[in-house]
Amino acid sequence: MRSPKDFFAPLAIGAPAPLREVPFRPSRNIHFFPPANEKMRSKVPDMVATCDVLLGNLEDAVPASDKEAARAGLIEVGQSVDFGDTQFWTRVNSLDSPWGLDDLLEIVPAIGDKLDVVMIPKVEGPEDIHYVDRLLAQLEAKADLTEPLLIHAILETARGVANVEEICAASPRMQGLSLGPADLAANRRMKTTRVGGGHPGYLVRTDPTGDDLEAGRTTYQQDLWHYTVARMVDACASNGIYAYYGPFGDIRDTVGCEDQFRNAYLLGCVGAWSLHPVQIDIAKKVFSPPVDDVVHAKRVVEAMGDGTGAVMLDGKMEDDASVKQCLVVLDLATQLAERDPELKEAYGL
Repeated sequence: MRSPKDFFAPLAIGAPAPLREVPFRPSRNIHFFPPANEKMRSKVPDMVATCDVLLGNLEDAVPASDKEAARAGLIEVGQSVDFGDTQFWTRVNSLDSPWGLDDLLEIVPAIGDKLDVVMIPKVEGPEDIHYVDRLLAQLEAKADLTEPLLIHAILETARGVANVEEICAASPRMQGLSLGPADLAANRRMKTTRVGGGHPGYLVRTDPTGDDLEAGRTTYQQDLWHYTVARMVDACASNGIYAYYGPFGDIRDTVGCEDQFRNAYLLGCVGAWSLHPVQIDIAKKVFSPPVDDVVHAKRVVEAMGDGTGAVMLDGKMEDDASVKQCLVVLDLATQLAERDPELKEAYGL
C-alpha cells in the first residue's frame, strides 16, 4: 500500500504532479460521437458550442474492423478542432481487449495536450485504475505534458459496484463514474434487455381491497437502477469526484429519458450520456437547476446572513442545513451562467 504522503507524487519521472482536487466543470451531457465515421467527424466543430463534453468513442458500437480507424479519427479530431471551453474526452477499449493498450499508447503522445479525460470501461477494482494511472504517468512524461489526464470509470459489472468505494479512492486522477446499465444488467443476470430506464415488470402493487385479488389494485413501475446510482453518488461524493447517469437507449422515448435523467439529477449526478442529438438538450435542461430553485436559493442565502441560526421564509423553516443545500444549487447555477448567456439572464446572475 502506498503511503498517503506519496499519493500526490508523480508516478513517473517527468510526469506532471497529480491534482489535489478535481475541478468541477459543467458536464451536463457527455455526447458520444464515432470517430471512424468521417461524416460524423466533420460535424464535431459545429457541436462544440452545443455540448459540455464531446467524447470520441473507441469501444462498444465500434466494430473490430474499425478500431484502428476510430483511433486515427480521434487523433485527427484532437489535432484539428478547437474545443474552447468544451471538454474533450475519449472512451478507450477495455483493459482486457486487444485494443485498450494501443489506444493509450497512440492517443496520449498525439493529443494528450487536448484531452481532458480518458474513460475506462468495465472497471472492476482499484487495480485497474492503478494500472492506467501508472501508464498515463509514463506516457505524459514521454510526451512532456504539463497537465495530468483524468480518469473516468464506468460501472458495468457486479464486482465493480462491490468495489466502487475503492475505485473512487484509487488515484488522484479519478474524475468520476458513470453507470453502465446494459453490461451491468448482463453481468448481474438481470432479466431486462433495456438500456437504462425502468421496467414494467419491476413494480409494487397496492394491497387487495376485497376477495378479488385483481380488482382495484394500482401498480407503480419502479427504478431498477436506484440502488446502484445512489451507491455510486455516495462513493463519488465521499472522494470528491462526480457521478453521471449513463446511456438511455430508447432514443424515441424522450419523456422517459427526461424522467430518468431527472431522477439521477435529484440523487446527485452532475450529468448523463447523450447518444443522439435529441438527448443533448434534454440533459442540459435536466442538469441545470430550475429558475425557481435558483431564485429560492438566493432568497434563503440572503435571509440567513452569516448562515447560522434559523429563519421562517414563506412558512418554511430555513437553517444552516438549508443554506448548504442552497449553495449547492447556486454554485452550479453560477458556473452554468458563465457558460450559457441564456441561463445567466434567466438566473439573474
